[in-house]
Amino acid sequence: MKTRDRIIGDEEKLMEVRLWQAVVVTTIQEWVSGPLRRKREAEDYLFKDQRDFPLVCQSAGLDVGQLRSKLARLKLPEDFRVSKLRLV
Repeated sequence: MKTRDRIIGDEEKLMEVRLWQAVVVTTIQEWVSGPLRRKREAEDYLFKDQRDFPLVCQSAGLDVGQLRSKLARLKLPEDFRVSKLRLV
């Protein structure tokens, strides 16, 4: 049987994980639909940061390599983005 302190500790840990997950989700949202400058900053953070982002993912209970791999599938090739901009 769990003690009250143990249950509270588990709840606090879950809240902390959810907080870090929200950081990741917010960054992905900025990458997908933010203003151009924020999109670029978010993309650099998601794909190039080797120090902070891996720690955020770890705190969120996520594997940074798997997440980056899945997000990379969503990225448009640079050539497509440029050609699409020319069509508009």
